[in-house]
Amino acid sequence: DSIAKDSLHNSVSAQEMVFQFPGLTSLCMVAPGCGRSRGKSPRGIPPHPIRKGQEGAVCPITGLSTEDVETIEGHGRQALGSSAMEALAVLQADPDVAEERLAFRNNNSSGEESEPLDLAVKDLRAYPLQVTAGAHSATQDTKRLVRSVGLPALRRFTALFYERSFVDQHIDKFIAHHDDPHSERFALWIAEKFGDGTPWTEDRRTRPRRQMRLGHEVVDVAHDRSSAHFAAWHSPKREPHKWGEHFKPDDARVWMRLHFWAARETGMFRHQAFMDYYVRLVGHFMSVYSSKSPPFTRESARWSEDPKNIEQ
Repeated sequence: DSIAKDSLHNSVSAQEMVFQFPGLTSLCMVAPGCGRSRGKSPRGIPPHPIRKGQEGAVCPITGLSTEDVETIEGHGRQALGSSAMEALAVLQADPDVAEERLAFRNNNSSGEESEPLDLAVKDLRAYPLQVTAGAHSATQDTKRLVRSVGLPALRRFTALFYERSFVDQHIDKFIAHHDDPHSERFALWIAEKFGDGTPWTEDRRTRPRRQMRLGHEVVDVAHDRSSAHFAAWHSPKREPHKWGEHFKPDDARVWMRLHFWAARETGMFRHQAFMDYYVRLVGHFMSVYSSKSPPFTRESARWSEDPKNIEQ
């Protein structure tokens, strides 16, 4: 099963990605076409040539420019520790996260109005998961799938998921604030990943940035997926000995069980073709957060089928 494959970047050690920015590992060195030099370079010098006149350009692989250096440095290795910074670098180097960063920078608004489509709830066709160079790609089929479900249904689903997460003693420790519009953002993200416009990216353009104090540093968080999960790792609700650790398989499995339980309770599994694709999509995206978790995606989706599990 393709969702059981680890992320491509997990095979690359953080030491191989050094870009000589304090507290950060290179995003370019792990990307095809950007070079894989293992030698150290002076601070501020990239590991591959930059053409004249393109010094401030955005890298098409990582979505970063040299102007991002100061923002990235703000995380600070001294205050946060190398483990968290290495995990953040892997997350930011993920092809899907890089594409989201490029979409935000390029202002590629679809300008489309989402219109629901009439598609049979029990559409039993299995649509192949579209992944190219490690990044998921939406198609006309996935667009039809999400429009057959509709944004109101997605909102009900994600709203219940966060209601459950807020009272779950395991997952709530990762959520520093309940007043952020978590469920709305998640619903928009799902719609965008299935190809129904760019509502999540547009929401990010007007989203107020939240700041969090991490050690001696104050950083912007929750303005994209990588910063939001970085904030979750450093949530003040976490146990001191786990503060700063990235997600582990047990975290991912509890998250997925709650997630798919909410989907079942809100009737999402009646849309069989959509949920068949969505379960595999979750497995794909889960790999960058916890590389050992994708094999448990289907089990997590089945977990809520048994009433005994829910009663516990």
